[in-house]
Amino acid sequence: MTEQLRNLLILLGAIVVILILVMLLFSGKSSFRRLLSLFLEERGDDEGDVPARTSAPGKKSLSERRGGSAPNEPVQKRTSEPIVEMATLIRKSDDRLRVIESTGQVKLVDEYYELVFVTRKGQKLKIECSAEAYDKVPFNQQGSLTYRRNTLVKFKYYEDTVFN
Repeated sequence: MTEQLRNLLILLGAIVVILILVMLLFSGKSSFRRLLSLFLEERGDDEGDVPARTSAPGKKSLSERRGGSAPNEPVQKRTSEPIVEMATLIRKSDDRLRVIESTGQVKLVDEYYELVFVTRKGQKLKIECSAEAYDKVPFNQQGSLTYRRNTLVKFKYYEDTVFN
């Protein structure tokens, strides 16, 4: 084996090792990347570790519909991937317009259901959900909350799992 061939193999081996390290350290589910994102994350103020989420662009939250606003309320991160956190339900809010026809038929229009959870870190999350999930999720029950953007995917606790 010549000296040049040996140096080329060493160089190729080093490149392969570096590529593998980059893939392991910077892959999407890497703990190193999560740790790095904590340091690189921009923060507007020092009040909360992770901001609370706002509602989708087309929909207004219950407090916005009622005309009130909470000025010190942080804004949740927006990501399209599902987020899973341990949380406890502390509040349920709904906004429904009930229309009663002259025939006696009752229908609900413009329904909006919102659950407010508090995480282990003390962060409050406002999550939109369906009417069925709104009724089924119990108060003061700690469980695994899975949500995407500001919409409930599922809430899994000791006795049951509630899907949206």
